[in-house]
Amino acid sequence: MTVREIRIFGDPVLKTVSDEIGVIDDRVRGLVDDLLETVQVPGRAGVAASQIGVNLRAFSYNVDGELGYLLNPRIVELSGEPEFIDEGCLSVPLLWFKTKRYPFARAVGLDLDGNEVEVSGTGVLAQALQHEVDHLDGLLYLDRLEKDTRREAMRQVRESEWF
Repeated sequence: MTVREIRIFGDPVLKTVSDEIGVIDDRVRGLVDDLLETVQVPGRAGVAASQIGVNLRAFSYNVDGELGYLLNPRIVELSGEPEFIDEGCLSVPLLWFKTKRYPFARAVGLDLDGNEVEVSGTGVLAQALQHEVDHLDGLLYLDRLEKDTRREAMRQVRESEWF
């Protein structure tokens, strides 16, 4: 298991739709190990495979003491009235913006044995599920910002030391 380096805004892998996982093999098992190790760094709620440079549909999460992963995840339910909540991203360091998210999310995917599993929750877990599936679809939370907020976010990205 290895804590992997997080890819930063501007890396093309972050804007690429991730491929479905067809066969669960040693490569996928190693990916899951790395995702689980990488998400356990303090301050992290989720890490998508694309954020560590792997173009496969997988992510890990670590919210309120619940550590897990999903392979080939898909959101199957969003409910409640969408609300603006502060959101940040490891791939867009040190910047936080109000992002519209549903307060409840349910995702289904596979475990390493190929069994279907479900993860659902509210609050930070709901936000993380939506955020990580967006990554696998080639979206950053910046893409979900309202026009004026996005303009300001892009200005701050351009002026950041890491860009």
